[in-house]
Amino acid sequence: MNRIFCSIAMVIMLVFASSFSYAPKLKLGLLKYNGGGDWYANPTALPNLAGFCNKELGMNLDPEGGVVEVGSPELFNYAFIHTTGHGNITLSDQEAKNMRQYLLSGGFWHIDDNYGLDPFVRPALKKIFPEASLVELPFNHPIYHQKYQFNNGLPKIHEHDSKPPKGYGLIVEGRVVVFYTYECDLGDGWEDYVVHKDPAEKHIAALQMGANIIQYCCTH
Repeated sequence: MNRIFCSIAMVIMLVFASSFSYAPKLKLGLLKYNGGGDWYANPTALPNLAGFCNKELGMNLDPEGGVVEVGSPELFNYAFIHTTGHGNITLSDQEAKNMRQYLLSGGFWHIDDNYGLDPFVRPALKKIFPEASLVELPFNHPIYHQKYQFNNGLPKIHEHDSKPPKGYGLIVEGRVVVFYTYECDLGDGWEDYVVHKDPAEKHIAALQMGANIIQYCCTH
């Protein structure tokens, strides 16, 4: 198999994981970036999302996940990378090149603004793909219509600036390689109840939208 788990392999996993106990576990990757931002925020988020996808989508995701640095060759061992935080992100030329190659090779990057990340996300993406720009995805985009239907786009988990949640895509060669969730706090909604004490309906909505993102990553 290639260095990265390609979409076809993940579709096979999605179909057969629940039937074959020996199927290898896939890991969701948490991106460790430089610049001083708290990349490690929401430590229970990805484990909870993995558990939800295993139960509701019949997947075989490793609940422990993994941490990977932007410039590491280990990046190519993950089909899905998640980034969160409140502060600064800086990318070296080598890191930007590595992330670009990862995404062009079939990787998928979900960035969740945990409030304060936005001013740093956009320049970082421009360094990686100077020829592409974020575009807001319409509510009829397939990412909102996988197993779960989100006819009005992203759910609003936490309120900060009274702005509506926005879902942006970075589209390269006809494929969404980055999905950026803004003014949503999706990852906060994935966390254990004791962390934010969100209402049950928001916690479930966040997990369902997260499952849609994973399912979209698997099939596109």
